Amino acid sequence: MKRIGVFVCHCGINIRATVDVKKVAEEIGEYPQVVYSTDYQYMCSEPGQKLMRDAIKKENLDGVVVAAYSPNLHQLTFRRNAELAGLNSYLCEIANIREQCSWIHSDKEKATSKALEIAKSLVEKVRFSEALLPVEFPITKRALVIGGGVAGIQAALDIADAGYETILVEEEPSIGGHMAQLSETFPTLDCSQCILTPKMVEAGQHSKIRLLTYSEVDEVAGYVGNFRVKVRRKAPFIDWEKCTGCGLCTEKCPSKVSSEFDRGIGLRKAIYTPFAQAVPNKPVIDRKSCLYFTKDRCRVCEKLCPVGAIDFEQKEAVIEEEVGAIVVATGYELYPKERVAEYGYGKYKDVIDGLTFERLLSASGPTGGEIKRPSDGKVPEEVVFIQCVGSRDERDEENALPYCSKICCMYTGKHAMLYKHRVPEGQAYIFYMDIRAGGKGYEEFIQRGIEEDRTLYLRGRVSKLFEENGRIVIWGVDTLAGKKVEIAADMVVLATGVVPSPASGELVKKLKISSDSNGFLSEAHPKLRPVETLTPGIFLAGCAQAPKDIPESVAQASGAASKVLTLFSGEKTVQEPIVASVDENLCAGCGMCISVCEYKAIDLVTELKNGKSSKKAKVTDALCEGCGSCVASCPSAAMEQKGFTTKQLLSMVDALSMK
Repeated sequence: MKRIGVFVCHCGINIRATVDVKKVAEEIGEYPQVVYSTDYQYMCSEPGQKLMRDAIKKENLDGVVVAAYSPNLHQLTFRRNAELAGLNSYLCEIANIREQCSWIHSDKEKATSKALEIAKSLVEKVRFSEALLPVEFPITKRALVIGGGVAGIQAALDIADAGYETILVEEEPSIGGHMAQLSETFPTLDCSQCILTPKMVEAGQHSKIRLLTYSEVDEVAGYVGNFRVKVRRKAPFIDWEKCTGCGLCTEKCPSKVSSEFDRGIGLRKAIYTPFAQAVPNKPVIDRKSCLYFTKDRCRVCEKLCPVGAIDFEQKEAVIEEEVGAIVVATGYELYPKERVAEYGYGKYKDVIDGLTFERLLSASGPTGGEIKRPSDGKVPEEVVFIQCVGSRDERDEENALPYCSKICCMYTGKHAMLYKHRVPEGQAYIFYMDIRAGGKGYEEFIQRGIEEDRTLYLRGRVSKLFEENGRIVIWGVDTLAGKKVEIAADMVVLATGVVPSPASGELVKKLKISSDSNGFLSEAHPKLRPVETLTPGIFLAGCAQAPKDIPESVAQASGAASKVLTLFSGEKTVQEPIVASVDENLCAGCGMCISVCEYKAIDLVTELKNGKSSKKAKVTDALCEGCGSCVASCPSAAMEQKGFTTKQLLSMVDALSMK
């Protein structure tokens, strides 16, 4: 017989307002094997924690139930508190009477009855709980950072500066991400390259960072502290070890195509580096536009290369690495132009997106920083900026984004301001729904654009846009003035929404992490564990998780790096013991559990017993995440999950069924 204590929390008025907590404490005290029961206003407070420790010692408790909030919130806190009192932490359980009871009911009598039933079910679980010990594994103290934008660079530098080897993987030929495409940054109007390039160079030269650009993560296996990763390096058709980056091959290449880095308004060669400050500053050959690959002629670059670095026979290579932690910083892309046909994007040359406008503003861009219309190269005298293109639009559930992309209000204000700096006599109009400027100095930045640069904000959506007499005619409405608006503009800039990088979708499967309904990677807890995933050892940074500005991306990257360093601070990593186990006497070796295990944690092992060989399932504890799929699918009932045994669950159901 166990001696179980129950501690019922008021949670201020969060629980008490709907649940009679004193009644719950009194009645649960009469339940079998409950020898101590009490209520307290804030169980998570230090006095509440002390009350619990004192009761465990004084009443000689060997099981504890805390009737309070979701175990996702404070289960670790209470389990650690139980350990301080000498009780195995896995003999402490949380009965969720807040999220699952008080917050979703208004009838106090019924809510109180339900809270009591929930508490009873957790008492039953504790009755059959066993003392468990965390599983320990050695750590490979090397990190992998996926994505070479500003978030990935920051995370890699922080980890490397602490003395640990870091592999930085980027799918493009250079690190830098979208920040490298920007002209200035809000709200200080710092030159993007001036603040990013030093970090890029530092990452490229750091003795503890290994850059794998023009590469993609192909496969990830293993578990926290011991991941095995395969990285596929695409063939640049240039031996980067020999290449000096002199640029002669690029200069003499006769093939020109649209530049992806310049968003299609500039040209690049078939052999190219993405931009002047690229790291590594080594070219790649685009076989889709190279005359040798497409027409079997030319090879001018090979003839002129002074060090013989051109290698048309070069093949892709797969590199295998072992790492202990992974930071995912895959960034973002813009809302596809195919889905904003209503604004003529892709149809009219002078309707462009925000990143394209950045390239027009940039001194290193195709126009040298001069604002020119893509259609004819003339300076636009009137420019219309349209916000929330794709974002916050619930009219079209299939194509539009329900969320705010967070950065659009600010970068549109910046664009209008910089346009006026380049074209003082020009006029900028901004159609907006509302302005969201929540960062430090952001509101002042928006007001500066309105007052000093005379940017005209028009609150309302654009209803129609069409080309007429070489100009873009915009029909809209100013809801504040209650008037229709018609503007004949020279250029239209769309503040298109932010969507997850295409690489994120594949990484979700490879890393066995989760994503939300919009495709952004999901954190373990939005408030308490914002940089962790539910898969131990894998962390998030930057826009891979949600739309963010540069300061927030950098801050989260450093947060993710700090989690990696915490993991690396010990010689071993500790994992929850809530894993599957096999009763070999019942296991028939059918392999059903293997087919449903998403974590590849189960194998069939041939055993020799009494001269006979048989196959039995074997669980690798380090890989098991305790999802329970194998338990549910086992036809022989040979699988059990520690901490959630069949006996525990059936006993809980019985408690809920009793009236």
